[in-house]
Amino acid sequence: MFFFYSLVYTLAFLAMLPVFAVSGIVRGKRAAGFFQRLSLFLPAFTPDDRNVVWLHCVSVGEANAARPLVDRLHTEFPNVRLIISTTTRTGQKLAKEIFKDADAVFYVPFDWRWTVRRVLRHFRPTLLVIMETELWLNLIREACKSHTRIALVNGRMSERSFKRYAAFKKTMKRLFGYIDRGLIQTGADANRFMALGMRASKVKVTGNLKFDHSITETEVALTDEFRARFVSADGGPLIIAASTHEPEERYVLEAFRKTWEKTREALPRLMIAPRHPERFDDVARLIEGSGFQYVRRSAAPDEKDAEAEVILLDSIGELRAAFPLAEIVFVGGSLIEHGGQSILEPAAAGKAIITGPYTHNFKAIVEEFVEREALIQLPKEALNDAAASLAAEFCKLLDRPEKRKGLGERARAAMNNNRGAIDRTFEQLRPLIERSPNRPSSR
Repeated sequence: MFFFYSLVYTLAFLAMLPVFAVSGIVRGKRAAGFFQRLSLFLPAFTPDDRNVVWLHCVSVGEANAARPLVDRLHTEFPNVRLIISTTTRTGQKLAKEIFKDADAVFYVPFDWRWTVRRVLRHFRPTLLVIMETELWLNLIREACKSHTRIALVNGRMSERSFKRYAAFKKTMKRLFGYIDRGLIQTGADANRFMALGMRASKVKVTGNLKFDHSITETEVALTDEFRARFVSADGGPLIIAASTHEPEERYVLEAFRKTWEKTREALPRLMIAPRHPERFDDVARLIEGSGFQYVRRSAAPDEKDAEAEVILLDSIGELRAAFPLAEIVFVGGSLIEHGGQSILEPAAAGKAIITGPYTHNFKAIVEEFVEREALIQLPKEALNDAAASLAAEFCKLLDRPEKRKGLGERARAAMNNNRGAIDRTFEQLRPLIERSPNRPSSR
């Protein structure tokens, strides 16, 4: 099965080569780190007698979730070396910013045996920590064969993913045999992992690391910077459209226009933060075509920025610092079948949250928040006129500050009720970090 997987992976890679080439020329997205993913031009690193923890995060969300875990690692094991890999360009950029004390930050290798082996020989990790559900077969198998211990951290598996993996249950059982610890977010997730063959003795429900949200000094300073640049003394309330996907920006802008027409108090302002950086220019053109006065975060600061009606947050890793300035947050990816983005960052800021009906990526979390009346979720019927439905909710919340406050307080309470994942996770990782592996004398 592993041979068949590698064959299919190679054929898919060859089929995607033209896409890599075009994207590299036109947008520079998929070409980012291409050669490094071939295990070429890796960061300089000289192995020594110290243990090496390899932390793999796909992108921004996983990197942010891992940050308090890394802080704990440095506090309790100051001599342990840390290397970090990501899959996406945005994740790479953020990782270099927030993990400045890491010994190396690089792109995860393509999942062939030879690329993975080159990386393992270069860094000689003693522990591989995989965030969430990055189940790359050759990466996990080769790491195990090189005597690297493996932990799946903040693991989750949706019902949809479970059904896909269930078609390869025998392979999944073999793959899970290579993993030393499966630290899983919820009991439902744990049951799915065990149903696919992960031994119960390896599985621990440790909770979701994203609930253990902590605000850094850098974020506080950035919030102050945003406040000074974009907020005026007599300015109206700010609505943030967070992590939006196409065509959600169009719905949000139309909803914003309708809200303006109905607002009785100070006119609100809108900040749009697209999920994918390669869409920043497209969204800028869309905003410009809407007729609203707007400003881009990436533009040079101007005294008129505080008067802009729409702000385009065309930056990476700064959205969390903007949430404290908002009154209402719409979380994107939820008006389309993408399945939604995380609601936890605006919840930690105590904001009134609105989502669309498609939130299956965070099903358990959203269900808990809905049960606690800690967010507003639009029904599927609302998609018949998404802009009008959003505008109606915007207007209700703007007209009723006590409702906004109650939603935000309940959202923050739901966050606090689920804290503790960092402690539970690190307790399980500690023995894996402490033990030196029984390495062969030569590699």
